[in-house]
Amino acid sequence: MSINVKAVLKKYFMVLVLVAVLLAFHAVTGGKMLLAQNINNLISQNAYVFVLAAGMLLCILTGGNIDLACGSVVCFVGGIGAVMMDHDLPALLAVVVMLIGGLLVGAWQGFWIAYIKVPPFIATLAGMYAFRGLSNVVLQGYAVGVRNEFFLNVFGGGADCYVPDFFGNGELNITCVLTGIILAAVYVILVMRKRIAAKAKGYSVEPFYSTLIKAVIICAAVIWFFFKLAQYKGIPTSLIWIGIVLLVYSYITANTTMGRYLYAVGGNEKATTLSGIDSRKVYLFAYVNMGLMAGLGGILTIARATQAQPTFGQGYEMDAIAACFIGGASAYGGEGNIFGIVIGALLMGVINMGMSIMGTDANYQKVIKGLVVLGAIIFDVLSNKKKN
Repeated sequence: MSINVKAVLKKYFMVLVLVAVLLAFHAVTGGKMLLAQNINNLISQNAYVFVLAAGMLLCILTGGNIDLACGSVVCFVGGIGAVMMDHDLPALLAVVVMLIGGLLVGAWQGFWIAYIKVPPFIATLAGMYAFRGLSNVVLQGYAVGVRNEFFLNVFGGGADCYVPDFFGNGELNITCVLTGIILAAVYVILVMRKRIAAKAKGYSVEPFYSTLIKAVIICAAVIWFFFKLAQYKGIPTSLIWIGIVLLVYSYITANTTMGRYLYAVGGNEKATTLSGIDSRKVYLFAYVNMGLMAGLGGILTIARATQAQPTFGQGYEMDAIAACFIGGASAYGGEGNIFGIVIGALLMGVINMGMSIMGTDANYQKVIKGLVVLGAIIFDVLSNKKKN
């Protein structure tokens, strides 16, 4: 049994970095980093990063393209929803309008990028300014509170925005613990089914010990994570939305024709076009999805803050882009996956929270995050040079 250590380190480099950074902050903060409440806050505070990064990944796959407007769109659609609920319109109607608003913005930007061939950087830069201005128009320069309890609880901003414990009322949320165990079991079943199906079709599969080790580590991490959540209030509703988004986009990128087209366009657009694939539809699909995720990001943001402000969403696009690149998405396009953006988003969240607990100045926090992103890009560039 031989293990290619170099290949393992390369494949799971950012996972190892995440674990190292987490343990370092745990030691430096005297154990505060891994308190149950902080683990819970890490997810709730960074929900928008996971959601926006899922949409951003599709844009990056098409050739390293990005969307600079998504933060402004978050503010714009969030402002619309807050104003609607402030005028006592149904929360469900506001949610639908916010999602449709995000979709329309994505279609608008995707049209210019896909069919008029405006460079994505320029098209979305224009959108960043335009929708930031429209956000101020919608909110008239003031914060608008969100008081609808149904909306706040469902999307993670109210005092009761947690899945109730159906099996007990003690200090430990039994429902949360059982959820972690069930998810771990489902993961093992899916992995084994996939392995058996691949062997039956004659495909080459990784050694069983490798599959087993990876499954044990992932299951242990999942159970530990849900156990920590159970020690506070349980599963926040924002985590459910994150999970839905990640599962859907993982399926899209790995198991759909459009997902294969995204990788193909990013790998070699000319060859993809010559093979009969309409790259314009691929670009449009990517940016429409980005708009939809910006709509959901707006919903989660105003729910978390229980209000909408003209300044919301500033820097959100950078957090999403950073999560993608840190998670292994290639700056050249054609490479990246949902598991990677989860690692990238978690690493950014851990750095933010760790430095906040330590009382690090906000300016230095930005410096550290900038250096982390630069390091991820350098790693990607050097990896591509070795391939060539």
